[in-house]
Amino acid sequence: MEYAIAVIDIGMTNKKVAVYDDLLRLLDSQYRDFEPCLKNGLPCHDLDAMEEWFINVLKTFADKYPIQAIAVSTHGATFVCIGNDGKAAVPCVLYTYEPGENFHKRFYERYGEADDLQASTGTPAFKALINPAKGIMFAKEQFSDEFKNVNLILPYPQYWGYRFTGTAGVESTYMGNHTYLWDQINNKFSSVSGKMGLVSLIPNKLYKSWDILGTINEKFADATGLSSDVFVTMGIHDSNSTMLPYFAKKGERGFILNSTGTWCVIMNPVKKYMFRSDELGKVVFFNISAFGTPIKTAIFLGGQEFKSWSRLFMKKHNRNDSPQWNEDLYRSIINEKNLFLMPELTPGSGQYPASIARIVEDGKNYYFNPIEDAVIEPLPDESSLAETLPPCFSDYEKCFAVLRLSLVMQTITTLERVGIENGHDIYIEGGFRRDESYNRVLSSAFASNKVYLTDIAEATSIGAAMTVKMAITGKNLHDLCNDFEIGYREQAKSIFEGLHAYREAWLRETEK
Repeated sequence: MEYAIAVIDIGMTNKKVAVYDDLLRLLDSQYRDFEPCLKNGLPCHDLDAMEEWFINVLKTFADKYPIQAIAVSTHGATFVCIGNDGKAAVPCVLYTYEPGENFHKRFYERYGEADDLQASTGTPAFKALINPAKGIMFAKEQFSDEFKNVNLILPYPQYWGYRFTGTAGVESTYMGNHTYLWDQINNKFSSVSGKMGLVSLIPNKLYKSWDILGTINEKFADATGLSSDVFVTMGIHDSNSTMLPYFAKKGERGFILNSTGTWCVIMNPVKKYMFRSDELGKVVFFNISAFGTPIKTAIFLGGQEFKSWSRLFMKKHNRNDSPQWNEDLYRSIINEKNLFLMPELTPGSGQYPASIARIVEDGKNYYFNPIEDAVIEPLPDESSLAETLPPCFSDYEKCFAVLRLSLVMQTITTLERVGIENGHDIYIEGGFRRDESYNRVLSSAFASNKVYLTDIAEATSIGAAMTVKMAITGKNLHDLCNDFEIGYREQAKSIFEGLHAYREAWLRETEK
């Protein structure tokens, strides 16, 4: 082993430090969760605790491995406002915080119509603070005194690179990830950035993810025991990082990645940045790839929905298993077309913002919130709770089947909205790649597309490690295609003649 690569991979839930060797093999890793800290009653990232943990883990790894470089990958929608001391001057509020409709209304009154901004910046009108421009505006309003001390604003990966090196910079994958801050048509700061006065606070040159930000500073070197020659790459947005192994193996187009987790993120590398008129106002957007090219993207909270509903079903039946594939059961539900589970548990998070989460059985709506474990429809008779629950609740397997069918219906929509074409291969990674029922029905819905389940356990981390190897060796991404292996297993298809009719019936329910 000539050298080792450290990857700091910051998910919304799990934080990880991993070490790879020069052949991109995982050598070691440590994980930890961090509870949000409250500032003015608002949930915020505990940046100081995270930094302390990163340093301690790197110190352990520095004694064991010849680390030559560090890459940082993070979840999206997070910028950090920095003061003269090089630390966060303003609390970093979680993007999941919902500031309320009046806040969103004020944002668009100040900075432009939502559809116009989506067309120019590739950014949809998310709820909560999933649009970083909204997050910065919210922080400025909530912490107005602290914001007066801000002299630098950095995307989340580059904040950590700045903490490690003392050098500030930005790169394309994060600036182009539903921020409202970057004009993707003219490749410059957006009108929103200008009106918010952010152009002077954010570095304005976009670097590549594999460009070198700088070497670690003396303080960080002393704290970790790493050599002062260790360098840090620019960093990368996590969804874009997962694309890099596929770009290396498959080229830059001709496939769609369905990266499944809390968010199901469906990404299609396309030739041209362009929205259809009926896509504006939907949760369809464009990422900017590590190459600076457009990736048409659509998302929904599939993992959250599966976890929330399945936890409810398990509690009701005092079980903790997940039912296996039962083709006869799925065929029966599909053909009968009278049982549906509807999105969205988190309103405005997916492809059906007008849909109210519920179960529809035999034409009757059952409004039950699995997150709260409570009926949300006023009871016709408060003494008879059981009558307000759908009959399917008594059948454990049927509950899971209708849930998985709902996730498939939402996935079909996202695939259509990112522009799937006949012949496109579909790659499924993440938690859902182990769900045979979901994969079997989804594959069956696309007769002209092959669906593959991949065996990349840590696609985000290995993608980040690849950026370091490119920086060290000077190789381009394609040159790394033989340095690692991805296992692909083609998903078998079944024939469900009633699937199209079931989907049409499901779609009609989203409009009610």
